[in-house]
Amino acid sequence: MAIVTLDNVKKIYPLGKTEVEAVRGVSFSVEEGDFISIAGPSGSGKTTILNLIGCIDTPTEGTVVVDEVNTGELNDKEITNLRHRTIGFIFQSFNLIPVLNVEENIEFPLLLGKDRISKKEKSEWLGFLIDEVGLTEQKNHRANELSGGQRQRVAIARALVTKPRIVLADEPTANLDSKTGESIIELMKKINREQKTTFIFSTHDPAIMKIADHIIFLHDGLIESEERRERENAGSP
Repeated sequence: MAIVTLDNVKKIYPLGKTEVEAVRGVSFSVEEGDFISIAGPSGSGKTTILNLIGCIDTPTEGTVVVDEVNTGELNDKEITNLRHRTIGFIFQSFNLIPVLNVEENIEFPLLLGKDRISKKEKSEWLGFLIDEVGLTEQKNHRANELSGGQRQRVAIARALVTKPRIVLADEPTANLDSKTGESIIELMKKINREQKTTFIFSTHDPAIMKIADHIIFLHDGLIESEERRERENAGSP
């Protein structure tokens, strides 16, 4: 089942007296449980497409459907609710809150939503995520006490804390060395396989493209080619 569908999507930005066509009529779908890489050179439209799927931006033309909802028909409150309920974000710059420790950074999205869970349930879920990303010993450390790889692990756990169906990752390994980047990719693939979370990346990283089961290559705001592979977890329970 398609969890994301873009139909003839265009995005035009004003730049002084001219207009920039960042996305020029893109159509594709993302199946639930996909581990998809949106690849292409700088300026090809990768981040713009992620922003459109994440409802951070709106298309100039065309439709973006997320979790069976046409995002163009939503008001600001409904968009906020959709983002909180359905989408998690991972950024290349981590975007952690420096004064909060690991556990508090991960917990933060739960404080913004309306959903109320018991203290016991929240504590167990936070403990599970912290353990899952390998930061149990660092859970009381502040962001500035962590390495780049550890900060990205916090960002991954924070993206998952609301149990989203989709995680959008914008160049998540760009600020990491290759070894750390590989461990982060393996972690996200493990979560994708075990939790059935859909991951959508914008990336230059060949290591992500290598294990993606769906790759879309962009060039100048258009799809140049698209490739689907058999999923690693196909047939698993």
